[in-house]
Amino acid sequence: MNIDRFVFAFAGFVVLLSVLLAWQVNQGWLLLTGFVGLNLLQAAFTGFCPLAKILKAVGLKPGQAFK
Repeated sequence: MNIDRFVFAFAGFVVLLSVLLAWQVNQGWLLLTGFVGLNLLQAAFTGFCPLAKILKAVGLKPGQAFK
C-alpha cells in the first residue's frame, strides 16, 4: 500500500467513525468530519498532508499525490 491509498483509507475511516459517533453519542463529533474534509480539500490544492509526511518518514512508499 502506498501513501496515497493509506491517506484516503484513513480519511474515509475517520469520517465514517465520526458520523457513527455523532449518531450514537453527540453531534459534536461531526466537527471531526468537517476537519477531515477541510484537510483533504487543502491537500488537493497545496499537496501538503501531515499524515503523508508522517508516513513518508516511517518509510511507506510514496504514490503520485503526495511526494
